[in-house]
Amino acid sequence: MTTPDRQGDRAVERACAQAVAAADWLAGTDPQRRAAVLTALADAVDAAADELVPIARAESALPTARLTGEVARTSGQLRLFAEVVRDGACFEVTVDTARPDLAPPRPDLRRWLVGLGPVAVFGASNFPFAFSTLGNDTASALAAGCPVVVKTHPGHPRLTAATVAVARRALAEVAPEGVADGIVTAVGPDVETGVALVRDDRIEAVGFTGSARGGLALQRIAQDRPRPIPFYGELGSINPVFVTRAAAAARPREIAAGFVGSYTLGAGQYCTKPGLLVVPRGSGMRGAVVEAVAGVGAQAMLNPGVRAGFLAGLDHRLALPGVEVLLPGGVDPETAAVAPSLVAVPIGLTADVPDLLEECFGPTSLLVEYEDEAELADLARRLPGVLTATVAGEVGEPVLAELLPLLEARAGRVLWNGWPTGVAVTWSMQHGGPFPSATTALHTSVGAAAVRRFLRPVTWQGFPQDLLPEALRDANPWRLPRRVDGVLRLP
Repeated sequence: MTTPDRQGDRAVERACAQAVAAADWLAGTDPQRRAAVLTALADAVDAAADELVPIARAESALPTARLTGEVARTSGQLRLFAEVVRDGACFEVTVDTARPDLAPPRPDLRRWLVGLGPVAVFGASNFPFAFSTLGNDTASALAAGCPVVVKTHPGHPRLTAATVAVARRALAEVAPEGVADGIVTAVGPDVETGVALVRDDRIEAVGFTGSARGGLALQRIAQDRPRPIPFYGELGSINPVFVTRAAAAARPREIAAGFVGSYTLGAGQYCTKPGLLVVPRGSGMRGAVVEAVAGVGAQAMLNPGVRAGFLAGLDHRLALPGVEVLLPGGVDPETAAVAPSLVAVPIGLTADVPDLLEECFGPTSLLVEYEDEAELADLARRLPGVLTATVAGEVGEPVLAELLPLLEARAGRVLWNGWPTGVAVTWSMQHGGPFPSATTALHTSVGAAAVRRFLRPVTWQGFPQDLLPEALRDANPWRLPRRVDGVLRLP
């Protein structure tokens, strides 16, 4: 009888071989053909929504309306990357023509970005569509010309298999026989299979969304290979919200309602959940927040494993010295739904108890109270790297001049009088930040710039036109924007 480990090894071997077989074709596609691949996947996901959403509902406990919206987000991401490819600026074509008159003489140099090769993608439990099989990492890797091997998430294995089947049917219409099945493949959900996938020498990069513990373990494996590869992990964040004294005085109930709506959204199972609300003591914010939380009912969490992890983390937080429990939360014994919780601490305690500045994934948050606005900058300096940092303030407040640069240094996205939950899929979005919110602060996992993670630069020197890649030839048959002898030229 074949052991599970051996079955996993065989699945990885087969998937990586298929990805390698598809790599040359996908990397060589011109922008229009590659965009057609992405668009075909987007159309297929939309067409299969009635098939896929019930599977996701059964596996994740997420509501149908949320999942239906997530399908639309997923197809929208694929279409955005089709636009990115057609636009062509992501390939960064740069040409310096030969100048023998210079000292020293300059040869003909032509630089552009090419796909790394097969990419392994580890999706997220909380977004079974948009951050999983055909989610952000997969869409951006395909846009770069890289086939993808998806490691099935144990929280939604049936959905992964069904989504791969939908993708393969669509790809069979736009890719040659023998290639289509290798553009998006999947391997099993067990840990050993994921480890084998990262270790496989045919994998050139990894995209990961999940816990810091799991992500850092996989990153070590990626870096300890005989030939290390880049590991792009989005690991979670506390996403602080700083409320100035003027803002707290002007609109305490509005801020409280927005904060509570954001941190309890989806049972607090968003990586951008605001886990820290920093408010002036005695401003009325505490009462307004407690009142707003009291109106939020218990919600189901993704699965028993996520719920157990949250409850263990919450118990740890409630037991920390100096923590004042405002709302303890709790679990409904009949439905297993979880009520939101809230704790409060003085701002100085965050320096003495570092665990307070760690993410607790689920429907809880921390109210931090300060006496003097100078303390806001002190806290900002102690923050770990975060995905987002928010300021609720009023224009012209003196505290902003010092606070905002500190937040820029620690966050990937800085918000003014808004809420971090809700990550727009756009050209300018940044979803990533300094460690530990992500394994590298240099990239994003959402938005057009996400494609850059899976591209590498190559310069061609001194080649005749007919031996150059088409994208680098003078005739510019791919009609890409390019910088020639320092001057930007549009097609």
